[in-house]
Amino acid sequence: MSEALTLHSLPLFPLGTVLFPGGQLPLRIFEVRYLDMITRCHKAGAPFGVVSLTQGHEVRLPGVTESFVDIGTLAAIEELSQPQPGLLSIRCAGTQRFRVMSSERLKHGLWVADVQRVDDDPVVSVPEDLVPIAQSLAEVIRKLRERAPQDATPPLPTEMKLDDCGWVANRWCELLPLPAELKQRLMVLDNPLVRLELVGDILARTGIASQ
Repeated sequence: MSEALTLHSLPLFPLGTVLFPGGQLPLRIFEVRYLDMITRCHKAGAPFGVVSLTQGHEVRLPGVTESFVDIGTLAAIEELSQPQPGLLSIRCAGTQRFRVMSSERLKHGLWVADVQRVDDDPVVSVPEDLVPIAQSLAEVIRKLRERAPQDATPPLPTEMKLDDCGWVANRWCELLPLPAELKQRLMVLDNPLVRLELVGDILARTGIASQ
């Protein structure tokens, strides 16, 4: 793996959710360990890593050890504001997946890791039998736009990639009320067509959309 694909001492933000590439993530930051980290990342224009918790809580509790998955997503800070002292409000965009090679918790509780980037999804056109899934997504987003305020958080996608298996699958995964463990299993799949087929199965079983 080339040095260009490796990030050293990447700050991590373990959360009870899964960030997908191309997705949006709003966060309100108040823990000291993250206030400093987010401020530094924003000033440097550097990403941080979002990883899904498998044990522990988003807010650090005494005596509770955090553990998390080994594949996460880089988060790029797109907006930052400070509504009041000791509180940051940010909006991030998921960019590229990564694999944690080693991690360490620093004295003040922040996790850092050496990670290797995971290849982006290849662009795979949505096959004809799965087109209804993409069409249903477009309809859901249209309805959400009609109901949502102009400053909806997170903002709804403006650029629609309805002929891209990975994009359609990822947006459905964000919208569906799925357990974080299942979202994680879908996110790490390296075949976007398989991910979309599995999303289609979920939609068919729940009756939200049918092929």
